[in-house]
Amino acid sequence: MGEEFVDMKKETKEEPGSQRAHFVLIHGVGGGGWCWYKIRSLMENSGYKVISLDLKGAGIDPSDPNTILSFDEYNKPLIHLLSSLPDNEQVILVGHSAGGLSVTDAIHKFAKKIKVAVYVAASMLRSGFVSEQDVKDGVPDLSEFGEFADVYDMEFGLGPEKPPTSVVIKKSLQRQIIYQMSALEDSTLAAMLLRPGPIQALQSARFKEGEGTERVPRVYIRATNDRVLKLEQQDVMIRKWQPQHVYTLESDHSPFFSAPFALFGLLVKVAASNFDCSD
Repeated sequence: MGEEFVDMKKETKEEPGSQRAHFVLIHGVGGGGWCWYKIRSLMENSGYKVISLDLKGAGIDPSDPNTILSFDEYNKPLIHLLSSLPDNEQVILVGHSAGGLSVTDAIHKFAKKIKVAVYVAASMLRSGFVSEQDVKDGVPDLSEFGEFADVYDMEFGLGPEKPPTSVVIKKSLQRQIIYQMSALEDSTLAAMLLRPGPIQALQSARFKEGEGTERVPRVYIRATNDRVLKLEQQDVMIRKWQPQHVYTLESDHSPFFSAPFALFGLLVKVAASNFDCSD
């Protein structure tokens, strides 16, 4: 594995004076910037600039996820980051799982600041959750593991008679569902750090399409053994909103743990590619 990494670095050397890509990594529901620690280490060791962001109520952000009821509020850290970038700076935006919703929101609002949008086993919905079909396409169906209450721990910030305000997969099922191909130490770390995600905020995701719909090139990275966002769901979203490129990883729902070197290699390949949105 060490030799493979050294060779990869040789293959991705850039000309003197060239500027390395700037990556912004977005976690899925319940996760945080910590999810990307392996990828970030590989990237920064290779000279790339990397930000692994915590969305509102995630990671070390102190907000209570039960108080975050709108997607705009949840995605505010990403929107703030992009709005603060200089007009001449572009990033490669990478979203995992529900982080794909954050990526889509951003490409509609900040097309000029995004070089490429990358969806890693992610919900890639052009307009968000507008219809029942969108929900079927982009929301995990974990019914094979039991009823909703058997799979998720829920919190009810608006009262017990109201729908849940945050959810997280039960610790006893996390490895089986999310990390079945990942190293035990990574799934153990995740079990310690995963937080309930603001379910009402995510369900409210609706996007008013902007110029990014056509301007920003998109890449989808499929995860073949994903038990959260099934491969069939990934392929449906790819067919409905075709990206410029599709890559495939033999991984579970969390390739940043189960296939970090392969995922890193694909992201480096994306950074080195010239995309034409007219393709």
